[in-house]
Amino acid sequence: MSEHLLSIEDLSVTFTTDAGDVNAVKGVSLTVDPGEVLAVVGESGSGKTVTAKTILRLLPETAVAEGAVVVSGENVLTMAPSQLTGMRGRKAAMVFQEPSTALNPVFPVGWQITEGLRAHDPKANRKDLRARAVEAMEKVGIPQAEERFDYYPHQFSGGQKQRIVIAMALALGADLVIADEPTTALDVTVQSEILDLMRSLKDEFSTGIVLITHNMGVVADLADRVAVMYRGELVEVAEVRSLFADPQHPYTKSLLAAVPKIRTLRGGPASGNAQVQKTQVGQAQAQEDSEPAGASAGENTADPFADAETIVKARGLEITYRGGFGKPDFKAITGVDFDIREGEVYGLVGESGSGKTTIGRAIAGLTRASGGSLRVFDQEMVGFKEKEFKPLRQKIGFVFQDPAASFNPHLSIGDCIAEPFRVHRQGMSERDRRSEVIRLLDAVQLPAHYADRYPHELSGGQRQRCSLARGLALQPELVVADEPTSALDVSVQARVLELFTQLQDEFGFAALFISHDLAVVDMLSDRLGVLFHGELLEEGTGEQVLGAPQHTYTQRLIASLPVPDPVEQETRRKLARSLRG
Repeated sequence: MSEHLLSIEDLSVTFTTDAGDVNAVKGVSLTVDPGEVLAVVGESGSGKTVTAKTILRLLPETAVAEGAVVVSGENVLTMAPSQLTGMRGRKAAMVFQEPSTALNPVFPVGWQITEGLRAHDPKANRKDLRARAVEAMEKVGIPQAEERFDYYPHQFSGGQKQRIVIAMALALGADLVIADEPTTALDVTVQSEILDLMRSLKDEFSTGIVLITHNMGVVADLADRVAVMYRGELVEVAEVRSLFADPQHPYTKSLLAAVPKIRTLRGGPASGNAQVQKTQVGQAQAQEDSEPAGASAGENTADPFADAETIVKARGLEITYRGGFGKPDFKAITGVDFDIREGEVYGLVGESGSGKTTIGRAIAGLTRASGGSLRVFDQEMVGFKEKEFKPLRQKIGFVFQDPAASFNPHLSIGDCIAEPFRVHRQGMSERDRRSEVIRLLDAVQLPAHYADRYPHELSGGQRQRCSLARGLALQPELVVADEPTSALDVSVQARVLELFTQLQDEFGFAALFISHDLAVVDMLSDRLGVLFHGELLEEGTGEQVLGAPQHTYTQRLIASLPVPDPVEQETRRKLARSLRG
């Protein structure tokens, strides 16, 4: 086992709980060599993160680990506390999933990077520590690292914070990096940059990487080998191209089948490299002529919503956040025009900070539109009065990104779903409310007894189903869905998206579907718009916008989206780099 950078041999992890022992990991054996990326994939609860944390022995006291975890020739499970301290950071380091949580908001990022250095070298002088931390920041691509050493986490973007967390892992020169969902919360363009950074670590410094992820596109883009876990067991290990080309285990096959893919034509899935070719054709068209995006394709395609009533109409929409304490105003949305028609799903894509959620909240009356015009059910939202809009609120359902945060943890699921009835149907009896809650749970394919459970007792996918049930409680004519699947595993995401489609077909509501996942939006939307820094750059059908993108930013978004095909992804990576310049 000592020949490998990491060797896990017959690892089993058991948690002791009030309800009995839980076997989280069962007999797992894995290896990682220098300069190799091993991706560990599977659903939530499959044992991925427990396995990763065992490598650094970060499990709680209620966990019992058996077997062997050997890092650079030493068994972590038998190390004394002093040996663990010397190993962590210097031989193996961890990049956690959420950088905003991993970084302390009250300390400058430079201080936090040097914290690990001080732990291993207490006698090091401050000047030397600063130089080493700045070097680590420069290595991960933080601009003006010397100056920004003293910046606080909130002064960095999400992608930069993730780079800083990686810098913390690299500061001591660790040979092995465990990256737990390092790109889950990032937009596709930022995600692409982080993946390039991790690729350079393994190529230039021969760093071994254990990549924990549920994004199969990321696996195709970065991994050398893939380990598939299911309910604590290792069901398949294979070289990345072999696994995608010829998966052996039924679970692996179902995992790959659940991955949403961008379609070049609305009638079916994209055919591998054809998507890259489409993107390149779109680039050529944008340079050769000024014909509107997808005009030729649109001439032969009837618009099924041409005669439908317009529910949302934005013209020159502006939304400004007022500054305070001497800070200037911030214009989040500038001159945006779009329509959402009865029964239509309108997708809105773009990076974080582009204004997607701001528009969704303005439509629901949760954020004030400040200029232009925004009409919702023919009610002008610029300067609206609450008493005028309140009767229309029951026509709008809102599905929030994180149902765990949007549900009151002290209320049962039934009470959470019943909230719209209490607000808008105050004369409704408790018995009728209960009956409606059960009907809604059935609509989202959950059993009636879930009404008596609390949010923490449900999985992420189950909570999101309940969020859908609450959003549909009053049978709205318009649903605003704000990143409703971004935190879900690919298989759970597929089930939630399928459910959303079924409900939309059944109830016929219009929807604004907000996401930074182009494949998800393409799968669900009748039309979509691309938002960038508060401006709508282009809109049209999926075939028009994603099949033949006219704007360079849209082309960059598409090229940056990793696809679950290692061969195609290699081609797309080169295209993404050329578009980034």
